[in-house]
Amino acid sequence: MHTKKEKIWLVVALIMVAAASLALDWTGNLPTPFELINPLQPQPACVVPQMVSSQDQNHNGVPDSLDIVRGARAEVTRQTVYDASYYQGYPPEGRGACTDVIWRAFTAAGYNLKEMVDEDIRQSPAGYGKTGTQPDSNIDFRRVGNLQVFFVRHAQELTTVISPDDINNLAEWQPGDIVIFGGRLEHIGVISDRRGRSGVPFMIHNCGPTASEDQYYLTNWPTPITHHIRFIDLDSAYPI
Repeated sequence: MHTKKEKIWLVVALIMVAAASLALDWTGNLPTPFELINPLQPQPACVVPQMVSSQDQNHNGVPDSLDIVRGARAEVTRQTVYDASYYQGYPPEGRGACTDVIWRAFTAAGYNLKEMVDEDIRQSPAGYGKTGTQPDSNIDFRRVGNLQVFFVRHAQELTTVISPDDINNLAEWQPGDIVIFGGRLEHIGVISDRRGRSGVPFMIHNCGPTASEDQYYLTNWPTPITHHIRFIDLDSAYPI
């Protein structure tokens, strides 16, 4: 049996839980202390201008940057199971690692990332270290380190800093960008066209058990972001 004092604290706790539920937005972000106190008057969302390129490699009427996002998101929709096994050629549909999200996303935009990486290794083997001396087209395009080398050589590098609620900083993070985490737990993902209330974008990636689209791992991956890459030129981009 609860004492009167315990019942009062239980009621207070239930009220706080209810307030948190009201304040929890569609992104699944935890509410701020201000929002807990004022659940019906949450802080305004940080609205970041979204930019896309006029480039359309596959001529489907969709900007390449958004095609990359859609291709990556398809991995989430089909619930691709994490599988870093070695395969002859491409891994089967419905299975793959973090790097497989990337080449599949590029395929959706009309780019054959496997062929581009293989050709770059042939043209500049010294830039790829051990891979350059012992290339294997079955796996080279599925290694984070090789994709890092390729993108650094052929794409634009941007800030690796993420500052919530800072529009100027967050405007540098746009849909279709590639983010790479270094260290012992190297990882790679695609920046989504979805953002949380703080303006921080979601990331589409696969760290298991299946591919996912979330905000948490972009800012909480165990190892730091080492590269933020933009392969699609946004110089002629327009806000949407």
